[in-house]
Amino acid sequence: MFGQLLNQLAPINVAIDNLELTTFLSEPYDISDTYLSIKPGAGGTESSDWASMLYRMYLRYIEQAGFKCEVLDLQEEEQGIKAATLRVKGQYAYGYLKGEKGVHRLVRISPFDANARRHTSFTAVDVLPILPDDVNVEIRDDDLKLDFFRSSGAGGQHVNKTSSAVRITHVPTGIVVACQIERSQHQNREVALGMLKAKLFELQRQEKQKEIKNIQGDMKNISWGNQIRSYVFCPYTLVKDLRTGQHTSDVRKVMDGDLEPFIKAYLNWHANGERPLNISSEDE
Repeated sequence: MFGQLLNQLAPINVAIDNLELTTFLSEPYDISDTYLSIKPGAGGTESSDWASMLYRMYLRYIEQAGFKCEVLDLQEEEQGIKAATLRVKGQYAYGYLKGEKGVHRLVRISPFDANARRHTSFTAVDVLPILPDDVNVEIRDDDLKLDFFRSSGAGGQHVNKTSSAVRITHVPTGIVVACQIERSQHQNREVALGMLKAKLFELQRQEKQKEIKNIQGDMKNISWGNQIRSYVFCPYTLVKDLRTGQHTSDVRKVMDGDLEPFIKAYLNWHANGERPLNISSEDE
């Protein structure tokens, strides 16, 4: 009897936790779909491999969370990726993932080092809401540099036969966006313009608030001192969020997409007044 009561209470507790979490998701566009981009920092093969590990981690989290995902841009290298952008669809996709924006740091024994030395790598993650059509952001054609190239992503043989993939550079800000998922150059251009619109909107919003961080923000210097989370594989195992203090020694579980404890901790921290990053040497 007691066991049956506990079984009935479990889903109720989950529902209460989820309801509490949604009370933290009241900011503009929290309910929106989102773009999530991954870009490795300096470090060549090490950083590219770390970026591919994060890419896999986010794909697994997105699947577990019940969101839908499209790969808009994926630039692969022999030992990893040099850039990736996902379009994540689902209620509160942006709200749940917005705390992932920042620099992610990895410490491990490098599989690419013949001397088995410990290496530190950095990869930046950017998260932006997909804006509704009625949000007006001025984009002048004269400010855009367009490049077209052959897609290497999904879409069958067609994408590899034509230069349908699009890369757009916004010259005044240096912002670069790319899309290669759609079959036509026109469709890819429209999706890329949507990403650019989101980035410019965020830049304008931050400038209006006179905040130090802008759209480059935590991403500007992908190196030590700017990270939001550390992943230590050696000499011990630890994943620690430097903003909230949330941590776990189960690195494998996190890399398999178990980000919910970190996401919940971030939303609680964000809703109750952010404190400075807790960057220390304890997880070096």
